[in-house]
Amino acid sequence: MIPNSIKVPVPWDYVAPHGALCLGVEPATDFDKRGQGDDQLRDKETGERIWLVRLLDLDPEAGKFGGSKEFKVKVVAPHQPVPPTSAVPGYPPIVQFDDVMLTPYVDSQKCKGVGAKCRARLGWSIRASAMSAPQTSRAQAA
Repeated sequence: MIPNSIKVPVPWDYVAPHGALCLGVEPATDFDKRGQGDDQLRDKETGERIWLVRLLDLDPEAGKFGGSKEFKVKVVAPHQPVPPTSAVPGYPPIVQFDDVMLTPYVDSQKCKGVGAKCRARLGWSIRASAMSAPQTSRAQAA
C-alpha cells in the first residue's frame, strides 16, 4: 500500500524545465496558531520553519488550459531564503531549488454542492531545502 503522504524526489528541471522567476518569499502561516505571536508553519518531521516562494513558470504552455502560470514552492529552512540577484535589472531573478520533493493531493475546491459535477483534480505540493540561482543559463543549455 502506498501512503497518502508519499514524497517523490525529482530534479528541479522536471518541475520547471523552462525555468521560473521568483516573485517573492513569505513565511507560511500555521492557521491553528494564528494570533499567538509566532504563527509560522513548521515542518512536522524536522520542526524547521516553512517559507513559501511564489514563482512564475516560464513555460509558454503554462496556464494554457485555464490554470495559472504562478505556483509556490515550500522551502523548509531555519532562515528565510533570499532570492539571487537578477541577471536582468528590473526583472525578477530566475531561480532553482535543491532537494525537490513532490507530494500528490486531491484538490477538491471545484466540487460545489450536492449533485453538481465534481471537478476535483490531482494537485502537487512542491517542497525543497534551498533556493539558488541556476547553475547554467538557459541560453547556454539550448
